[in-house]
Amino acid sequence: MKKIIIIGATSGIGRGLAEVYSQEDYLIGITGRRENLLEEVCAQDKNKLFYQVCDITDTQATISSLETLTQKMGGMDILIICAGTGELNPELSYQLEEPTLLTNVIGFTNIADWGFRYFEQQKSGHLVTISSVGGTRGSGIAPAYNASKAYQINYMEGLRQKATKSPYSIYTTDIRPGFVDTAMAKGEGLFWVTPVEKAVKQIKKAISKKKKVAFISKRWRYVTILFRLLPSAIYCRM
Repeated sequence: MKKIIIIGATSGIGRGLAEVYSQEDYLIGITGRRENLLEEVCAQDKNKLFYQVCDITDTQATISSLETLTQKMGGMDILIICAGTGELNPELSYQLEEPTLLTNVIGFTNIADWGFRYFEQQKSGHLVTISSVGGTRGSGIAPAYNASKAYQINYMEGLRQKATKSPYSIYTTDIRPGFVDTAMAKGEGLFWVTPVEKAVKQIKKAISKKKKVAFISKRWRYVTILFRLLPSAIYCRM
C-alpha cells in the first residue's frame, strides 16, 4: 500500500486529493493549520487517513511534524505540496506580501528539500508541487504571488535536473493550475475556471503518469505559451 503525504489538505485541491486517494489503496497523511478541518477529513476513514497540525511558515516545527507523520504512516512514497497563499495587492502593502513569501518561498523550499532528501535516503519517491500558471509572468496586482510561483517553477526544475542525474528512482511533478474554483481564485471576470473535482481528477492522473509538468486544465498550456511569446512592451500594457 503506497503512502502519500499532502501538505495543505484542509480545503481546495489538497482536501480533494486526500478524499479521492482515500477511496483507493493508499495511506494518506495530511497537514494544515486548522485541526478541526483535518479531523473532519480523517473522520471519513480513520484507518487510511492520518493528520498532523502544521503551519509551514514555522520551518523547524514543520520538519518535526512531518517526521512524526511519516513515522505514524510507516513511510512515504509521494509528497504533494499543496499549501500556498496569495493576495491581490495593487497598493503594494508589505503586510500582504510577507505571508505569501513565507509560505510560497520559505515554507515551500523547506518542505521540498526535506522531501527530496528523504527520497534520496529511501532511494525512491515522487515529489509533487502545486505551482501556478501565474508564475509564467509578473503581475502588477499580485506581484508577490506570481513571483513566488515563478520561484517554485524554477526550483522544481532544479530538483528535476537533480533527480534526473540521481542513480535512484526519484520523480518530480510540477502541477501548474490556471483558475480553479477555490478560495485562492481572486478577482473579477475570471475565465476558464476549473471545478475542484475536475482539477483533482486531472492532477491525480498527472501524478500517476509521473508527468514532469502538467497544466490544469490542459488548455492553460496554450495561454502559457502565448504569455511567454508576448513582448514585454505589450504585456506590461495589458
